[in-house]
Amino acid sequence: MKALIVAAKICIGLVWLVLLLNIAMPFPGKAAIALYIMTVFLFMMHGLQMLIFIGAFGDKVTTSRWEKWSILLFGIFALLDIRRKHMM
Repeated sequence: MKALIVAAKICIGLVWLVLLLNIAMPFPGKAAIALYIMTVFLFMMHGLQMLIFIGAFGDKVTTSRWEKWSILLFGIFALLDIRRKHMM
């Protein structure tokens, strides 16, 4: 399970790399606009996951600052990793 979580985090990291590259050097045509929309959507969804997790489990599970920010970067895969470390 740990290997799958690491592989998924690498994939999400590559997605973030493409999205941030699009901000630095926009892709031609309408692809740039679609990637801008995806960037905002991904950031909002992962931010919402982070806020929900901290609100629901912030006082029950002691997490490091990196673990909280990793939710913003990796979303559900960071949550699965935190669950594996702290709740099982």
